[in-house]
Amino acid sequence: MSHNEAAPTTTTSRGIVLDKVTKRYPGQKVPAVDGITLEIPAGKIVMLVGPSGCGKTTTLKMINRLIEPSEGTIQLGDDDVTTIDGDDLRKRIGYVVQAGGLFPHMTVAQNIAIVPKMLGWSKSRITARVDELLELVSLDPATYRDRYPKELSGGQQQRVGVARALAADPPVLLMDEPFGAVDPITRQRLQDELINIQHELHKTIVIVTHDFDEAVKLGDWIVVFTEGAHIVQYDTPERILAEPANEFVENFIGAGAGLKQLTLTRVRDVDLQEAVVAKPGKQDQRCSRGWTKPATNTP
Repeated sequence: MSHNEAAPTTTTSRGIVLDKVTKRYPGQKVPAVDGITLEIPAGKIVMLVGPSGCGKTTTLKMINRLIEPSEGTIQLGDDDVTTIDGDDLRKRIGYVVQAGGLFPHMTVAQNIAIVPKMLGWSKSRITARVDELLELVSLDPATYRDRYPKELSGGQQQRVGVARALAADPPVLLMDEPFGAVDPITRQRLQDELINIQHELHKTIVIVTHDFDEAVKLGDWIVVFTEGAHIVQYDTPERILAEPANEFVENFIGAGAGLKQLTLTRVRDVDLQEAVVAKPGKQDQRCSRGWTKPATNTP
């Protein structure tokens, strides 16, 4: 490692705590975010959902200080992010926006390498990291490394956006409607890809989405907001579907909550019942219970 190369970043996930965080914009009587207090556990995926304009994206952007909070504190692990230089903070937090947000004049490799280059990594280490991340998001490095964003499909651009956010191995990943600009089939594949990545990396991930089905599929926890980023319910997908806090949550979930619950059930978790087995020539035990013995055609 050269003298000017930064030390390897830690892969340890960190929790996030927002304490009475408020955002006021000049000329507006009502805060965009009104005193939110929220704890996001380390290593989990937390989904932020709610109607348009309720403060989801503002809350997300205050975590990495793309938007400066007016009041309150935000802890990233043991660090108060309001006391850290904003540029240094954002190098420590991955950020994914809708449609990838790639720089069009840079190749895929150059896009992914932006933050590692800022951190002073050596060229060989950056090259290895780029190839590692392309493989992680299921893109062949030899095929895609030197392509430009315009040569990629929307889903491929989004995969590169995720790879870029993970480049410096940050403990926290923020995602602002990351799959909202792609078609439903591609969105499902990208969601599955993110689940696979999370199983391997165990990052702390905060995602803003308008799609409640996506929140149920991806989230370990779901935060339901109303206006001003007031938290109506913060719970697991199972609990929100089974026990919505009030009528607002019921309406936001919409019809079919029971069917949505079924998507959370895994075959391995279902209790198996012993099947009734009958053989030709033997009395069916059900006959003793008053049931009719099934007919058998013994040769």
